[in-house]
Amino acid sequence: MKGRHIRIIGAGLAGSEAAWQCAKRGVPVELCEMRPLRSTPAHQSADFAELVCSNSLKSESPNTAPWLLKEEMRRAGSLLLEIAAACAVPAGHALAVDRAAFGAVVTDKISRAPLVSVRRMEVAEINQEEITIIASGPLTSEGLSQTIADLSGSSGLYFYDSISPIVDAESIDYSKVYLAARYGKGSADYINCPMSKPEYDRFSDALVAAESVESKGWEKLNYFEGCLPIEEIARRGRETLRFGPMKPVGLPDPRTGELPYAVVQLRQENMRADSYNLVGFQNHLKFAEQARILRLIPGLENARFLRFGQIHRNTYINSPSLLNWTLQMKTWPQIFFAGQICGVEGYVESIATGMLAGIYAAALVLGQVLLPPPRPTALGSLLHYITHAEPTKFQPANITFDLLPPLAPKIRDRQRRHEAQCDLALRELETWLVQSCRGQEPPNHTAHVSRAS
Repeated sequence: MKGRHIRIIGAGLAGSEAAWQCAKRGVPVELCEMRPLRSTPAHQSADFAELVCSNSLKSESPNTAPWLLKEEMRRAGSLLLEIAAACAVPAGHALAVDRAAFGAVVTDKISRAPLVSVRRMEVAEINQEEITIIASGPLTSEGLSQTIADLSGSSGLYFYDSISPIVDAESIDYSKVYLAARYGKGSADYINCPMSKPEYDRFSDALVAAESVESKGWEKLNYFEGCLPIEEIARRGRETLRFGPMKPVGLPDPRTGELPYAVVQLRQENMRADSYNLVGFQNHLKFAEQARILRLIPGLENARFLRFGQIHRNTYINSPSLLNWTLQMKTWPQIFFAGQICGVEGYVESIATGMLAGIYAAALVLGQVLLPPPRPTALGSLLHYITHAEPTKFQPANITFDLLPPLAPKIRDRQRRHEAQCDLALRELETWLVQSCRGQEPPNHTAHVSRAS
């Protein structure tokens, strides 16, 4: 198979990372992206790797599951995590990025990479004999969705995901808010809007009674439990918001020294700090309703919203029944899947599967042995879940320690157990990297990514 190229459908997080991994191993890539010729309900630009929901790539606290997955990917040579670090904005203990800068840098790096040929076109047909990585994302076009369904013998699965609102920083009343990071982790980079019980009750009542966007007759709102709309959370019980996105624990008001009854957190959206997103406030409300209700939040009475929350459809396949651990289709091994369409949830998880699909597709072209990431690693455990879960109960997943195999002997203390799991994972990863993963940089390319301005 030497000398063949790889076709990648979709230049999102997974497709962009996959293209880089193939190219740096000397394998030519045709990267197909339908935007801007055809956009989606959620995307706002034609840039590669656009972040449409939030700008956070989750925790950077050592010995957490999100940190472990990112650390493994950094050691394996993920380009997008390198770019994320260069485009980072203050976010306490989390890795958050200026999403416009991030997309622009990814687009530039991938477009300039030797061996990567970018084609702005919609792909609706798949050649089963051509090595292809399908990384078309959760908003896969109808034509390609039907082709995938025909290929897999399934009508497909889907759930609904949400987008959080963004507010103009100049419109925030800073006399009513304070800066803090939950539990003091990282620097005090979050704007916190404290609520008293009467303020919380009024806000909660307004949410429950709010008018939602009407769904189409054929749609069934099947939300991903890790990303519920705030009005759906509010309808599940009076106190659910206080134990979810509005949890005040670890956020004492420095002006009083006391915990507020509830807190709404705002996270910096870009490097200029001229906009903030409402953390965990994705919703399915009409825009006028959002403006009215969100202005009940202390400090946001006169807020100017740069973007309102939305719901969008996420399409994914039943990976346990369709894919093997290399992300290849069992019936059509020339075809790989990567990103949210293969059943992972989250930005980093999508990049991770793109990285692995790129590694494996390149190995297939080069006639190399494909080796799975060790099961104790976050990468190996994520692959194991999406290819070994019970097909009838399969739901997209983020990386958690629950996906990793238990230690033997068992360690009862949670912190020590997580430290031991991370130590083991990183040791196992290094062995795997030596055996199978390290590729060369693309010819005439320097891997260093300067910080975006």
